[in-house]
Amino acid sequence: MLAKAEIAPDAVSVAPLLNGETLPDVALRDIDGNKVDLKALVSQKPSILFFYRGGWCPYCNAQMGQLKAIEPRLLEMGFQLIGISPDSPEKLKASIRDNKLDYMLLSDANLDAAQAFGLAFFTDEKTSARYLSRMPLESLVRSNRDGHKRLVLPVPAIYMLDKQGLVHFQYVNPNFKVRPAPELILTAAGLLPNN
Repeated sequence: MLAKAEIAPDAVSVAPLLNGETLPDVALRDIDGNKVDLKALVSQKPSILFFYRGGWCPYCNAQMGQLKAIEPRLLEMGFQLIGISPDSPEKLKASIRDNKLDYMLLSDANLDAAQAFGLAFFTDEKTSARYLSRMPLESLVRSNRDGHKRLVLPVPAIYMLDKQGLVHFQYVNPNFKVRPAPELILTAAGLLPNN
């Protein structure tokens, strides 16, 4: 199993934060570029965090729309909804505008949160070349163990945490095309202690 701070060699080798573990110390940026301490934010109310690849990903945008649809019920249950992606604050603003979102999006442009949660992975050579030829994602390129430059992305994931930062539910799927159904998220949220 990989240490939490390492970038996995591929999506199926990630070592995600699991149920019963606690939120790592990470700082992100809000849409205005201000630093946000994730632990401090989560300590305000139970939270549902979702990691996504970016506003350029159609599967991520579909998921954001599904979460928007169930957000009122999640709010009634006492949760806050927070999206985390490698997108810059400017790109997050565009996602909020384009998708008409009310919930918070945070920038993990340095992939600190993705790594701390054990979700960061190197894409293969073909995928890196394809994505980089179509989109300006150079800021997400890192050198892998073999010294090859590869694109690093987070595996899409959902985390449900209490105010102490304890993980009560997580859904992590290396197949970026498969996201949890809104009904599953609502059911899991309904079963969590609300404190």
